[in-house]
Amino acid sequence: MEGLIGRKLGMTQVHDASGARVPVTVIEAGPCVVVQRKTVDTDGYEALQLGYGDVKPARLAKPARVRFEKGGIPPKKVLAEFRVTAAVSAKAGDVLTVALFDGITHVDVTGVTKGRGFQGVVRRHGMSGGRMTHGGHSKRRVGSIGMKTWPARVAKNKRLPGHMGNVQATQQNLKIEKILADRNLLLLRGAVPGPTGAMVLVRKALKKTGKKVG
Repeated sequence: MEGLIGRKLGMTQVHDASGARVPVTVIEAGPCVVVQRKTVDTDGYEALQLGYGDVKPARLAKPARVRFEKGGIPPKKVLAEFRVTAAVSAKAGDVLTVALFDGITHVDVTGVTKGRGFQGVVRRHGMSGGRMTHGGHSKRRVGSIGMKTWPARVAKNKRLPGHMGNVQATQQNLKIEKILADRNLLLLRGAVPGPTGAMVLVRKALKKTGKKVG
C-alpha cells in the first residue's frame, strides 16, 4: 500500500535529535476505510479506493449513498484511489492508519494550492516591473509584449497577468520528523500545498534527491 488520504492541520515547530528547531507541517493521515478493491478481472487494474472523513448520508447523492449501504461502510466525505499490487490482501471494510508509514523516512504530498485570484506579472511570475522613481509609468506593468510589423502578434505562452494558484501540486521528498500513531498524525519537515484544513494525499516517496537533511 502506497499512501493515505489526510488533512492538513497547520504548521508548528519541533526539535530534532541534534536540538535544532525544525518547521513541520502537521497532517492527520487516516484512518481511511477501504471502500472498494479494484482488480484486473473486474476493473482492468489493481487499486484500493479509500474513504476519509465521516459525512451525513443525507448529504450524498442516492447512488453514492446506496453504494456505501451495500458495502456496510459508513459514508465518507473524500474518496481517492491508490494503485496496489495483486499481492496486497486488503479488502473492502478494512481500516488503514498512519502506521502504514512506520519505517518510512520520506513521503510525497499532493494537494491543491491556495487560490490567489487574478494577479499581475510581478506577483505571478516574479517580474521586476519598471522604474519605481518619480515619473515612471510602468511600475508594476508587464512592459512590451508585441512584435514588429511581422508577425504582429503576441507569442504563445507569453507570461502575462492571470489567474494564480488553485492548481494541483505535489511536494516531494518531505522528511517524516515524527509519527504520533495514537492521534494519526504525521509531522513532516517543511510546507505542503494548500491552506489549513485542506485535503491531501500522502504517498511513500517515489524518489529522493540524495541530499542529506538535518
